[in-house]
Amino acid sequence: MATSSASLVSCHCIISSTSSSSNTRFLVPSINKNGGLFASSNLSCKSNNGLLAKRVITRCLTTNDQCKQAAECSEMWLGARWTIRSYELLSAAKSSGMWLLVRSSIEGKKSSFKECAISLALAVGLITGVPMFGGCYDAYAANPALPDVSVLISGPPIKDPGALLRYALPIDNKAIREVQKPLEDITDSLKIAGVKALDSVERNAREASRTLKQGKSLIISGLAESKKEHGVGLLGKLEAGVADLQQIVIDRDRDAVAPKQKELLQYVSGVEEDMVDGFPYEVPEEYRNMPLLKGRAAVDMKVKVKDNPSLEECVFHIVLDGYNAPVTAGNFIDLVERHFYDGMEIQRADGFVVQTGDPDGPAEGFIDPSTEKTRTIPLEIMVNGEKAPFYGETLDELGLYKAQVKLPFNAFGTMAMAREEFDNNSASSQVFWLLKESELTPSNANILDGRYAVFGYVTENEDFLADLKVGDVIESVQVVSGLENLANPSYKIAG
Repeated sequence: MATSSASLVSCHCIISSTSSSSNTRFLVPSINKNGGLFASSNLSCKSNNGLLAKRVITRCLTTNDQCKQAAECSEMWLGARWTIRSYELLSAAKSSGMWLLVRSSIEGKKSSFKECAISLALAVGLITGVPMFGGCYDAYAANPALPDVSVLISGPPIKDPGALLRYALPIDNKAIREVQKPLEDITDSLKIAGVKALDSVERNAREASRTLKQGKSLIISGLAESKKEHGVGLLGKLEAGVADLQQIVIDRDRDAVAPKQKELLQYVSGVEEDMVDGFPYEVPEEYRNMPLLKGRAAVDMKVKVKDNPSLEECVFHIVLDGYNAPVTAGNFIDLVERHFYDGMEIQRADGFVVQTGDPDGPAEGFIDPSTEKTRTIPLEIMVNGEKAPFYGETLDELGLYKAQVKLPFNAFGTMAMAREEFDNNSASSQVFWLLKESELTPSNANILDGRYAVFGYVTENEDFLADLKVGDVIESVQVVSGLENLANPSYKIAG
């Protein structure tokens, strides 16, 4: 089966070193049959002893029409979202000695040489992980670009999957968030060596206790009426648990902190989920009859690991978020209930992502027996501040360059749908898990956010994803909670 990517002759960025070395290609998640590998010719590089290139060449086109054509054909942008009409920007880019692939829009905004330097520095940083400068930087040595770049990416990113799921809930209750934050901050406190960490943990616990006492009535008032009794019960367990945590600190028992923190955050998650009253919006009519996950669900994926004496099998616990991706998560749960993934091999494991879901035979996705055609689902992206997801278009296609997605590719084990590179609505059954932050996928400045539909996170044993290899077998995927939230389950119709 041929790859589903296209070769971009005039729109690609090549990172090269001065000496000969092996070629390395950055692969964008897209549907492919060749051993599950996703091919993309948007970005390639030569590496020298594992190091990325010292010289970046970015093709910058010289007319607005060409820029527009590049924007339409290129399927990778590197975080530097430019509006190009100014020949000053073009000249600066060409004189810098660094050429950069950008998704450009023609909006008539004049860009300065300094803006060029900032954009170049940011984009190259996204590729290499270190700042690289050319003529643009030299021209503005008195005003270094790095301070300006630093404000383009907001704050430390949230990387914990549990925290990401909590903040993704459709609730607005400041009181419970003020309890949540110091409990999550314990993770950073425990990075301090030895028992000194307990001094910081003590401050976290004291803050959590204080905010819980002060905000308890507001938290209870925020509970959905139908879930209030359950939520109040969890709140009582949370209060008792915080007191236990304070005693752990007094006893100077450092090893007991992390397990207690995990327990307390589970209570927080439960209280917050009890604040959600029903499903918060209507799915568009054209997708309303598809399998929809109207809430959260969890699955356990059991994988048989081959040729690894230290890891024979592993169970990955995955939480699926139907609040922010009801069509995508519903499609996956429906396939799980059909046992679609049981016995399927891992088809890609390259250090960047782990992928599966490509069935045997010529089809690249799930063939619906009722239609004998591949069932596909639309690209589905929920943005902070919006009441419902966007469908069928990437955020840069919508012009939402500064929008923050509800489910970002921040966590190790972020789960998303693969699709054909140039067809937003071609996802079917192929899924992938992001393994790590890479040069192309730094948290909070991610080339995947807003372009691929995230619908869950691995919350237990996620670190073992890195040990999976092509050929390892998924023995089973089972829904362990939330199946009652699945609407329009086609697997029941199929019998």
